[in-house]
Amino acid sequence: MHKIYLSHNAIISSLGFDSETVVENIKNEISGISRIEDEDLFQKPFYGSIINKTILKHKFNALKTKEDHTVLEQLMILSLNKVIKASNITINTSVGLIISTTKGNIDVLEKNSDFPKSYTYLSRLGTVLKKHFSFKTEPIVVSNACVSGVLAISIAKRLIKESVHKHVFIVSGDLVSKFVLSGFNSFQALSDSECKPYSKDRTGINLGEAIASVLVTSDTNYLTEESVELIGDATCNDANHISGPSRSGEGLFRCVNSAMKEAAIKPQDIDYLSAHGTATIFNDDMEAIAFNRLGLQNVPLNSLKGYFGHTLGSSGLVETIVGMHSLKLNTLFYSKGFTSLGVSKPLHIIEKTKQQPLAIFLKTASGFGGANTALLLKSITYKNVKKRT
Repeated sequence: MHKIYLSHNAIISSLGFDSETVVENIKNEISGISRIEDEDLFQKPFYGSIINKTILKHKFNALKTKEDHTVLEQLMILSLNKVIKASNITINTSVGLIISTTKGNIDVLEKNSDFPKSYTYLSRLGTVLKKHFSFKTEPIVVSNACVSGVLAISIAKRLIKESVHKHVFIVSGDLVSKFVLSGFNSFQALSDSECKPYSKDRTGINLGEAIASVLVTSDTNYLTEESVELIGDATCNDANHISGPSRSGEGLFRCVNSAMKEAAIKPQDIDYLSAHGTATIFNDDMEAIAFNRLGLQNVPLNSLKGYFGHTLGSSGLVETIVGMHSLKLNTLFYSKGFTSLGVSKPLHIIEKTKQQPLAIFLKTASGFGGANTALLLKSITYKNVKKRT
């Protein structure tokens, strides 16, 4: 059977326009979250993470595209372009594309938008990216709330395992928009300060925007220093509530348990847990309960939401890529914003960035509608890579 790898990658966020810069800032415990005053987005100041649009404009103009694109389309093109070029893969009928997002171009519904409302259809992103990069196959759009980025990796794995594609490119993204801010505000879920995942004094989420791209492949000719092998994955729905997670963590428990069974590993084999950690009252406690049921309470754990906020459909992919670099660097990153444990079960929160040997990490995500996902990823020896000109 094919082994599946995650390889070339690119993150665009408030912490930088490439993965290396983003990871270096996280390593130095620098956050991209700030107090934002923009009445076009929200009626009052809020804490969040916004990509620098001046830098975006400069970098995107350098591509010299002939068509007008929305901000999200520009970011996706810019991120995916970096990964496709770095991989040096020829786009043909063996290459697939998956796009993951929760809201897509939702900002075009705002009064000051220059784009038609039809651009809000998620299929628009598939049409744009297929045309720009001349993909020969039909793109798949994954929109399953905040697990979308992780779920896209699982789907890519299956497409390769079933020999539908040899390689799959994934691009994930969402923006901080008036629609999204008003929605989370209606849930009373927005924090009035920097978010504090798993902390006793947490008051809610910070919203952020980030775009991430990655190559999923079974071909060892296309690996990088930070490449990892996907050794197990699963998705489960707790069927509890449209926005509230199961209090027992049943869905998360089941999908992590399934992923561990596929990978044939035990809890003690996992070196690091990259959790969802939104800093809301119910999510964080649900995760703590599920992780204790799984025997993972002593595994070093962080939430990366304190660096970019909650980036919705891209959060799972962004955080997976950071985890890949964490394994490469043998470094556990501080769970930014953590103060003192405020959940009902014990967890081993990473309170300071530190180095230690790492081989396997678990990435989890949970989202509206009861969705839960888990990936188990393993570091590999970077000796099979063939240099290409």
